[in-house]
Amino acid sequence: MSVKKKVAILYGGRSVEHAVSVNSAKNIYEFIDKNMFEPVPIGISSQGQWFLTQAVNKEIEQGKSLGLILDPKNAGFMLLASGDRFKVDIVFPALHGTDGEDGSIQGLLAAMDIPMVGTGVLGSSLSMNKIVAKRILKEAGLPVCDFLAYNYSEKNKIRFDVIEKRFGLPFMVKSASLGSSIGITKVSRKNQFKQAVEEAFLYDQGVIFEEFINGREIECAILGNEPPEASNPGEIIVKGEYEFYTFDAKYVDKEAVTIQVPAALDKRTVKVIREISVKAFKVLNCQDFARVDLFLTKKGKVYVNEINTIPGFTNSSMYPMMWNERGIGFSELITKLINLAQDRYEANKRITRDFTSALQY
Repeated sequence: MSVKKKVAILYGGRSVEHAVSVNSAKNIYEFIDKNMFEPVPIGISSQGQWFLTQAVNKEIEQGKSLGLILDPKNAGFMLLASGDRFKVDIVFPALHGTDGEDGSIQGLLAAMDIPMVGTGVLGSSLSMNKIVAKRILKEAGLPVCDFLAYNYSEKNKIRFDVIEKRFGLPFMVKSASLGSSIGITKVSRKNQFKQAVEEAFLYDQGVIFEEFINGREIECAILGNEPPEASNPGEIIVKGEYEFYTFDAKYVDKEAVTIQVPAALDKRTVKVIREISVKAFKVLNCQDFARVDLFLTKKGKVYVNEINTIPGFTNSSMYPMMWNERGIGFSELITKLINLAQDRYEANKRITRDFTSALQY
């Protein structure tokens, strides 16, 4: 009988998307194949403390306080109260947003030589920042909407008339490095502008202004590395009084959207979306899995909106839905992701860290 691999499921975190992370991790914990893997839930509180929890739940601080053993040759965790140590075979971050999806956790795990599911430091940091990601995608020849970016130090230089002249009305104001539609405002009138800028800077040092794309909300799931594969696109149809796909429409109001998987698209458009999504995944140095969010206009123009390196695994999340449509259920999908990460980790062992020279030290 083979020994089960211990899979640490990281969830929570110091992020405005803390609650979304908890819900994603609950599904990963529930649906992971327990005949193959032993899930080890590790919650990170909103203050940043790590805890070993009995299951995945929002009461993270009721768990056992953890420390990380800073030894790449014997990396693991230590229960601070007892001093007991334990190791895991691989980490599955189910973290969203700041300190979870931006390369911070990825760098910590890489430094400790702990295998990890998902995109590494470079791809995570590039993809998380909307400004950097759009600049790279544009340089690679991928279609992105017109945009302007400012840092907090330039806040006093931001003028409504400049933005309106560039994009017209309405336009979008967004925090540079957040997900789940937090810190985003659709500005249709001048009197909305100041508050929109204040809210965007509340969550981030950078803000991005974008032209408003009047189009369909399309998403495409990417799985694998060599080569990555694209799912059939899905569509988010926002209903009611929502002006765009807001946080409440995503997670709170169950009547806010209709999800179509696959989206009702002709074969040519499906092919274009899948090709663009795979190219975006590669250009931003993503690994294992990601969800690409796009717009499709009435004239058939496709724009890449953003890429999510740790897409949601909640009950309303598109990523698992899109693979389920291709015959890959939740449990199988989790297994594939763990195996992809393990294979990538083993392949990277060929890279040496030693260099012999005449340098004296």
